[in-house]
Amino acid sequence: SKLVLAMSGVLLGGGFLLTLLFEWSNPATLGGMTLPHKLLAAAFQSVTLRTAGFNTIDLGALTGPSQAVSCLLMFIGGSPGSTAGGIKTVTVAVLALSAVSALRGRTSVTAFGRTIEPRSIMNAVTLLMAGGVLCLVGACAIAGIEDAPFHQCLFEAVSAFGTVGVSMGLTPTLAAASRVILIVMMYMGRVGVLTLGVAVFMRRREPPRLKYPDADVFIG
Repeated sequence: SKLVLAMSGVLLGGGFLLTLLFEWSNPATLGGMTLPHKLLAAAFQSVTLRTAGFNTIDLGALTGPSQAVSCLLMFIGGSPGSTAGGIKTVTVAVLALSAVSALRGRTSVTAFGRTIEPRSIMNAVTLLMAGGVLCLVGACAIAGIEDAPFHQCLFEAVSAFGTVGVSMGLTPTLAAASRVILIVMMYMGRVGVLTLGVAVFMRRREPPRLKYPDADVFIG
């Protein structure tokens, strides 16, 4: 619960501030609004990209950095146990804590006075890799079919994976094959991740029958 609340606060606050920063002077989004309306629109944008599916500004007119932030928020999605899509907040929190522990030279990952099991870290890495590869493959497939910029294809693919439902205006113009790809990604993002979690992460763990020698592998 602490990880969920902390990560949700970081995402909501960070998305709000970054949207304000990147869209403050964009006349097609926040540029022509009054200060209260800018604050409200930026806050709503930070929330809706986490699987709400509504928009109060033209997403097709977002600046490049805002598009990247939007894709990141949609890819992360909601929290475990909810109906939201994405790889979930706790997954990202575990990955971030693992990176911080590695930078500090620690051999264990801790949070709020508790040690996170290595199995949870492996699960988080698996979800990140599976979700990232699925989004990239889907975006590349759509870009190969359509005559559209890759960043728009990636935005639509991540929106489908996170079951967000927002669009930069590309989806209505897609061919049937591209729409099928988005449909498959919606199921994979919602049902596929859940099935992967139940089938792989929650199954009974048996100790290995063989123990291989340790190997020191150079990373980076």
